[in-house]
Amino acid sequence: MKILSIDSASKVATVAILDDNNLIAEYTLNNKLEHSTLIMDIVDKLLKDSDLDIDDIDGFAVSKGPGSFTGLRIGMATIKGLSLGSNKPYISISSLDALAHSLVNFDGIICPMMDALRNSVYTCLYKGENGNLENLIDYSALEIEELVALLKEKNEKVIFTGDAVNKHKEYIMENLPNAIFAPIHLSIIRASSLGELGMKKLLNGEQDDLNSSPFYLKKPQAQRELEKRLALKNENSL
Repeated sequence: MKILSIDSASKVATVAILDDNNLIAEYTLNNKLEHSTLIMDIVDKLLKDSDLDIDDIDGFAVSKGPGSFTGLRIGMATIKGLSLGSNKPYISISSLDALAHSLVNFDGIICPMMDALRNSVYTCLYKGENGNLENLIDYSALEIEELVALLKEKNEKVIFTGDAVNKHKEYIMENLPNAIFAPIHLSIIRASSLGELGMKKLLNGEQDDLNSSPFYLKKPQAQRELEKRLALKNENSL
């Protein structure tokens, strides 16, 4: 089985092609936010450089979030279009799962963190066992203080990864002096990691339909601002 996977949940734009035994190709760009203009060009380049056509792909995987609202919509729309056009299945995978899977052999708690702005992060806690991830908590949007307090309670070895690590690294080190931090190349979401997880699900017969939507955890900013204005309007009318 050949899988084409895309992640555009963060600043990173990453695309990979895998088969059952190999990572055939991967392209990762971590310095632009122009996903809408980049993603299909990257897909076309990867297929061409791999001497493959879209008809050679048996299925697709895409990040469903959490992450950037715009980035998630771009990635999911791209994969839905490829899936529909080629009549091949697709599956969506959590961005946090993809981050954690890169560290699945770590013998402690794996803690991916994605920036959720201000002082909060999107996160989940995992243990790796026999190449599989076990979720220790639900996917969450937490203040960094809440996350660190939770990890203190667990009192286990923990490794951090993700784009929010550098932002909060000093606070983590002050409060969890034995914290471990993933190397740079494993601190961003990799389409290859996401594709591996997607392939397992597709081979098990799982797939998404075209009505599936991104997993946001937090409401889009425009919706939050609208609700705030409506609440103020209701208060003023009382």
